[in-house]
Amino acid sequence: MKAYCPSLLSGKYLPNKHAHRDVPGGQNVSPPVQWGDVPSGTKSFVLSITDRHPSSRGWVHWFVINLPPTLREIGENASGDREKMPRGALEVRNSYGDQGYGGPSPAKNSGPHDYVIRIRALSEETIEVGPFSTVDECEAQMEGKILGEGTVTGIFRR
Repeated sequence: MKAYCPSLLSGKYLPNKHAHRDVPGGQNVSPPVQWGDVPSGTKSFVLSITDRHPSSRGWVHWFVINLPPTLREIGENASGDREKMPRGALEVRNSYGDQGYGGPSPAKNSGPHDYVIRIRALSEETIEVGPFSTVDECEAQMEGKILGEGTVTGIFRR
């Protein structure tokens, strides 16, 4: 699979509008994500954005499950918007403790952080968890059901 984020400046930098509101210029706007080369037999997708900087310990910024198999993109600022999010999709709690997208807010002077945008194709239509489930619970439900994945990385620093 291939993943693409049209917002990445110069192909790799996340603009400030995608940052958390506690960052100067941050608007907490979820980025657009597109994907292709989907494996045969895909019945749903899972989208996630995590910070892989060592100081962040895998901080989850966005985790969306039960995306329909015909979908190939989520538009900008879709998080929390019933009109923009696909029917049946579920935004699970992020590491901030909120449902939906929570933008980057790296510690000052911690250097550049890599934000991995990952789309995974699953062999199941739904992951049976509730809206207050953890990412770990979702990951456990996905075991053995991942047909393929695509990633793209955006960089952000304060």
